[in-house]
Amino acid sequence: MDGIPLLEFDEDRNALIEPNGIYKAGKLPEHCVMPMYGRLIENLVKEGKAEKIFQLSSSGASLLAINVYQVDFEGKKVTVVFPGLGAPFCSAMFEELIALGCRKFVACGSGGVLKPELKRGAIVIPHTAVRDEGTSYHYLPPSRLVEMETDTVIRLEEVLKKHHINYEIGKTWTTDAFYRETKGKIARRKMEGCLMVEMECASFLAVARFRGVKFGQYLGAGDDVSGDAWDPRHVDNSLPFQQKIFWLSVEAVLNL
Repeated sequence: MDGIPLLEFDEDRNALIEPNGIYKAGKLPEHCVMPMYGRLIENLVKEGKAEKIFQLSSSGASLLAINVYQVDFEGKKVTVVFPGLGAPFCSAMFEELIALGCRKFVACGSGGVLKPELKRGAIVIPHTAVRDEGTSYHYLPPSRLVEMETDTVIRLEEVLKKHHINYEIGKTWTTDAFYRETKGKIARRKMEGCLMVEMECASFLAVARFRGVKFGQYLGAGDDVSGDAWDPRHVDNSLPFQQKIFWLSVEAVLNL
């Protein structure tokens, strides 16, 4: 497949614009949770549980100013930021948080299910992601899959087991185009064992490996795309569920 730009991986670790040339490390706590729920963070601020500590407004990623918050959990400080949606923007935000000193990350959000037995609100740890997006190919050589570190998977499991929460570990399908989740592609992803579909995991894992930081993720089971017709299942993005998976993520990131 010569001539496809996406497959032209460049091993040069120095880009023309580097995030650490924009931001200096040490400004943020090393532990960071990235919830894919803007309303959740608004509620944390309203309840006085999250304090604004910084604002991302660089020329690199943030065309809009993104607020960075901090929560306290059992006497420890954790950075909290909504990283946006989709691999390109989320990865740029991830880069800037790393440049600011964060080193251990857990993302949490919801995705579509390819396994209908996953009930609404079930939690999946995506140990492997199918790289059907573009961003990860700028961080790692071309390959079909990218994996989460085994120790990170174990640490995420420990928190769920502690709270007696049922979960599954499996593969996720990361795509840039949710309006192009065709029946043929869905069938192929199901055949290779994907449990979920979302838009960020592969790129998060690739950036984490490239930059040498810890990254884990919890995915909540949302709509069902496994059948002949889309079933929105009244996606469980209610605030109580968001709060549940968020505080599990806070505990998990401190366990990394």
